[in-house]
Amino acid sequence: MKRLRLISLGLAGLLAGGVLVTAQLASAATNLVANPGFESGLSNWTCSGGSAVSSPVHSGTGALSGAVSNSDTAQCTQNVAVVSGAQYTLSAWVQGNYVYLGVTGGASTWTPGAGGWTQLTFTFTATSGTAQIYLHGWYAQGTYFADDVSLTGPGGTVTVPPTPTGLAVTGTTSSSVSLSWSASNGATGYNVYQGGAKVASVGGTGTTVSGLAASTTYSFSVSATNSAGESAKSAAVSATTGSGTGTPPPTPTGLHSTTITPSSISLAWNASTGATGYKVYQGTNVTTVTGTSATIGGLNAATMYTFTVSATNAAGESAKSAPINASTPGNDPPPGGSPRSWPYIDITMATPTLADVARATGQKFFTLAFILGSSAGCVPAWGAQIDLTDARISKEISDLRALGGDVAVSFGGAQGPYIQQSCPSQSAQVGAIEKVMDTFNIKHIDFDIEASVPIDTMNKAIAQVQRERSGTVVSYTLMVQGDDFGLTPALGTDLLSNAKANGVNVGIVNPMTMDFGSSKEWGDAVIAASQATLNQMAQIWPEKTSATLHRMLGVTPMIGRNDTGPIFSLADGTKLINWANTNHIGLVAFWSVGRDNGGCPGGGVSPTCSSISQSQYQFTKIFGGFTG
Repeated sequence: MKRLRLISLGLAGLLAGGVLVTAQLASAATNLVANPGFESGLSNWTCSGGSAVSSPVHSGTGALSGAVSNSDTAQCTQNVAVVSGAQYTLSAWVQGNYVYLGVTGGASTWTPGAGGWTQLTFTFTATSGTAQIYLHGWYAQGTYFADDVSLTGPGGTVTVPPTPTGLAVTGTTSSSVSLSWSASNGATGYNVYQGGAKVASVGGTGTTVSGLAASTTYSFSVSATNSAGESAKSAAVSATTGSGTGTPPPTPTGLHSTTITPSSISLAWNASTGATGYKVYQGTNVTTVTGTSATIGGLNAATMYTFTVSATNAAGESAKSAPINASTPGNDPPPGGSPRSWPYIDITMATPTLADVARATGQKFFTLAFILGSSAGCVPAWGAQIDLTDARISKEISDLRALGGDVAVSFGGAQGPYIQQSCPSQSAQVGAIEKVMDTFNIKHIDFDIEASVPIDTMNKAIAQVQRERSGTVVSYTLMVQGDDFGLTPALGTDLLSNAKANGVNVGIVNPMTMDFGSSKEWGDAVIAASQATLNQMAQIWPEKTSATLHRMLGVTPMIGRNDTGPIFSLADGTKLINWANTNHIGLVAFWSVGRDNGGCPGGGVSPTCSSISQSQYQFTKIFGGFTG
């Protein structure tokens, strides 16, 4: 399940925006894509893990090479001016395994494998004045290639991009100040101003202004540009350079929340060598302290906040730490939630905590992701790195149960090593699974299978666990091939047939309704994929009644922006829950609670926000309306 999913997923290198193509009214035959054959390198494209190569090519002298890794799909995007309501055809020539072509928030297509050049193509109707097209591969599937991208249809008109937001100081020295900001939709560049003078023009969302005087305070602002003009300047930020003696301290590590009340959040972090003070950032608010802890007061109840910390000394300020999110509880725990809704939460991330979410929403049942093998071999660990009995995670489970909640545990996910790989024998797998169950008194185990494993051994082990731990509920969370197809064969229907043959009492079949190709509106595509999965289940279990099969069906979409571009909106969430209630299915979930906030509207896929405009935990509350 993708994550962005991102920690058990370890995800990195997320995209922060695109390049807007200059396009005036054009004939339907005009290709609106700039640099479609990558003859000019990656000009006009925004890529992670991408490069231009001279071989192999479909035509011309250049092509895109996407260096896919275990944590990056090597996505490349380009924003194109279009006409809302007009029809367009998008195509590209690709080769490689699992190559995707699509429009962010709209239709997409893909190929599971192409040894030679294969053309992907589809039509769509534009819903705004800008279409962001994308290409990407899939995790751990090897390098893909793309060439001759084409978008045909009526061209649109470029407009001035909006003013950038989120301008922040990310570090200082005695002679420089580093800045970053959020991407502006449609921008091709940014101008950085020191006071009223322009000091830099850059293509990305960050820069370092050098040549400054020591021990001096400066003011900076930023504007966004494209072929239509320049936006207004952002709100200014101030920074003071260091004294010029010594070096700034390193960036603090280990930032985490300690005590949380409805109106305050206490934070702590590890000391930085040579630091004489620290700055805690929450939005535009900065709190300066001398120790390694701080309490930020005056906060609103039932609200999520984002914090970073930097270290300072006479020489300057370090870069900011990695951000964390922490949520204040409501003054009273709200009613609500559903015992049939088990949203996934990346428990390797310290925030949000299970109890915080329960207090804010009333939802008290969660699926913890993910248990994997570890560097020690057949030793189950959270995200392959965190000890099974980690004090923080153990406390989170206890705190949730004190509120009347409970957890399921998911094994697997988008990254390995799976315990089925680290524990090759049936008996070793049984021991690892039962160790997890016995440590936390787990009654529901989930197997999220997204990589090749010895299926027969795995299912024999699961069946043995069910015999030895009576009453254990087993769910399989499996990849979807298409909305009209349902689960993939080898790691879907074949896996379930084998589970049946080995005597596994399958409680829930849970299709991951994300990251598949569809031309439908995404909420409709999710429901169609769920119905297709139900049809497949009827072939595997023909002896079961329709009502029983419906009760065996789960559904798990990825909220907000999906890895492949489509957006699962709040309206889609409501539509899905209405369908689930009408059809009396067994379970709903989503990936993931840590993304259930509006902290990065309009941004790329993130492990800590949905990339759409929403209130905190809005999807959790919608899914809490599932009664079954």
